[in-house]
Amino acid sequence: MPRRKAAIKREVLPDPLYHSEEVAKFINVVMRAGKKSIAETIVYSALEMLTDRLKKEKDKGDEDGKGGKGGKSSSAPAAKTRNYSQDEMLETLHRALTNVAPTVEVKSRRVGGATYQVPIEVAADRGVALAMRWVVQAAKGRSEKTMALRLAGELQDAYLGRGASIKTRDDVHRMAKANQAFAHYRW
Repeated sequence: MPRRKAAIKREVLPDPLYHSEEVAKFINVVMRAGKKSIAETIVYSALEMLTDRLKKEKDKGDEDGKGGKGGKSSSAPAAKTRNYSQDEMLETLHRALTNVAPTVEVKSRRVGGATYQVPIEVAADRGVALAMRWVVQAAKGRSEKTMALRLAGELQDAYLGRGASIKTRDDVHRMAKANQAFAHYRW
């Protein structure tokens, strides 16, 4: 953190496909060595795979619930694999990121020669930024073949409330809960 004045917020231009700033920021987090077009391809295909997987899971659940009438509905999604609305894709990404975003975190604070881990609340924009970082980091640790598959898998896990990025959030929350006694040192 700067001592003199707060850093100015840079405006991020919305991405070309969904016209969403959140997707544009996510692309920037995925991007390595300035290769933005590769990062866009990875994110867009991951979002497409994510919605495909969630639709299949939902259709599979509907078939199991209805019994014998699932025969016709199972062939319909196969014909419409690429026909999802952009709003659905954005909603799934948003929900996955909000599931991962932390509400509290700990920051080090020196008081009288001792360093305390002080729990502080996380601002909404910082929470989403941390969530994006954690999802990409967890996706890199997965064992699927391509980054798009890894990212889709991790986003699906985050959407369903499981996975490595959710574990990271829970660890941060547990740390804040353990250091709750030092909350009065908050600044």
